[in-house]
This record gives sequence, C-alpha cells and structure tokens, in this order.
Amino acid sequence: MRGLTHLSDPDLLIGSASSDDAAVYRISDDLALVQTLDFFTPIVDDPYRYGQIAAANSLSDIYAMGGRPVTAMNIVAVPTDLLDLDTINQILKGGADKVAEAGCSLAGGHTVQNPEPLYGLSVTGFVHPSKIISNAGAQPGDVLLLTKPLGTGIISTAIKRGISSEELEEKVAAQMARLNEPGSAIAAAGLTRAGTDVTGFGLLGHLSHICRESGVTAEIKASDVPAIDPVVFDFIKQGCVPGGSRENLRLAREFTSFSPAVTEELQVLLADAQTSGGLLLAVRASDADQAREILLENGATMATAIGELTGAGEHPVVIS
Repeated sequence: MRGLTHLSDPDLLIGSASSDDAAVYRISDDLALVQTLDFFTPIVDDPYRYGQIAAANSLSDIYAMGGRPVTAMNIVAVPTDLLDLDTINQILKGGADKVAEAGCSLAGGHTVQNPEPLYGLSVTGFVHPSKIISNAGAQPGDVLLLTKPLGTGIISTAIKRGISSEELEEKVAAQMARLNEPGSAIAAAGLTRAGTDVTGFGLLGHLSHICRESGVTAEIKASDVPAIDPVVFDFIKQGCVPGGSRENLRLAREFTSFSPAVTEELQVLLADAQTSGGLLLAVRASDADQAREILLENGATMATAIGELTGAGEHPVVIS
C-alpha cells in the first residue's frame, strides 16, 4: 500500500501500518467496527470442508482483534465450466454453517467466474475500543500462549503428495475449521496485552510483528511449541514443505537467533505457513493461569505457554 493516498482519520484506530489482523474504526466511545476480508484456493478436496475452513480463517481475524463477528459476505470466484452447481453450493454451505456457528449473519456476497476456485468472506465485527487486541502493548515479563498446534502447511503438502493418512487429514481439517472464538472471551476479560493469529507468515513471522510493534524480544523454547502430530518432522525430511513456509524461514533468519540445538526441522515448523491457525497471545505472567482457563472454557483446544517476552535486544525473536 506504499504510495497510495490515505485519508487521515482519528477514528481509524488500527489501519494497515501495524500489520494487525483487521482494521478497527471507532463509532463511539464504547463501540468500534472490526473489518477484514480473506479468501484462498482449495486446501482440501472436500468442497464442504473447504468452505468451513475458508470461513473459519476469515472469521479468525475478527477474533484475533478481540472482536465479535456480526455480519459476513461471501467472496466467490469459480470456474463454472469445471465445477458443477452442487459442488459450488457445498462450498457455500460449508461457509454458511461456520458463519452460523459463530452467531454471525451471512448477508450476501459477490460471485465472479475465475479459472481457479477462490472462496472466503468479508467480515465485520464489534469490539469495545478499550478491549482491542493489537500487535502493540506487550511488555517484558509477559507469557506467550498459543491455542493451536503447528504444521497445517506441511501436512497439507503431504496430503497433496498422497503420503498422509486419512485419519491425519481429518484431524488437520478439523483443526483448521475450528473457530478462534476464545479471542472474544479473553479480550472481554481484559487479560491480553497483545496478540494475533498464526496464519500465512508462520509463528515466527506473526510473532515478529508483536515484537516490532511492542518493542520487545520474544524468547521461545522450541521444544515447548506443539506440532499437530510427530509425523510432521518425517514429512519435513521428505521435502513436504510449502514454498511459502520456506520463504517464511528465509525471512525469519534475518530477525531470529536460533540456538545450535534447534534442528532444521524445528525451524521449518516454526516458520510453517498456517491456514486458520491458533491465537498467539501475550498475557501478564500473573494472569497466565486465569487466561488459560478462560481460553479452554471458551473452546480452545489448548493454551500452551511457549515462551516469554523480554526487553528489546539484538534480535526480536530468540529460539532455544
């Protein structure tokens, strides 16, 4: 967006400059809009599950800002000469069911023809201006909590190569389709100082945004970062690493200090591009137990402490 004309508006609380998950616009002293959009090509073969995952991924940006989604609109691009109407309907049904699960109103959308399928949502949510979760605000001493394990990009590549089991494929698809609804609850409780969701830039990339905007360093213990399944490391050794994840790791090495004990496979996992990944939240050490309890009570599959924040140092991210 460099070089584009931007209107200065004091009510635009969060725009594109901070690499946050969504834009936030203040309507009143106690109400702000959270706005986002996202879409991508099919990541699984089943059209209904694809719709679910794409919708959950779009809704996640609202939750990652601490918001509650209220309306959504379909973004659909399909090759009507290659996909029949029933398949297209199954994609939209998967999305609609996930939107309904979120208690959000599906208000319409727009469809165009395209050589390759694309599906996602534009979503609008509400948040109290004082309860926003942004990249900024984390402090030294904060604990980092992660709500979903890593490895969806690697396993998705293994699935495309036909070397993953059906059981693991379903496990990964179910995780990607799971809503990050606990983000709203943790924001309402006022326990989060900063946060984001882990998606295309991988854990290291999204963590670096928090470190940059908050002026802190993240110290992560690699062995504490959970993988979806131990077989992920075998897939990495077999070369099942998406191009995006390789690029993430290349960029991450510019701002990350890796201990010699951190294997290449672990480095790849930490940089793996996620689809509809978990929340990454910075909370006070004294609030960590309460925050973990709230996250789990509101549907998080885990709330694992993976490291802590310290004062700004030579490298924004340190992995041991």
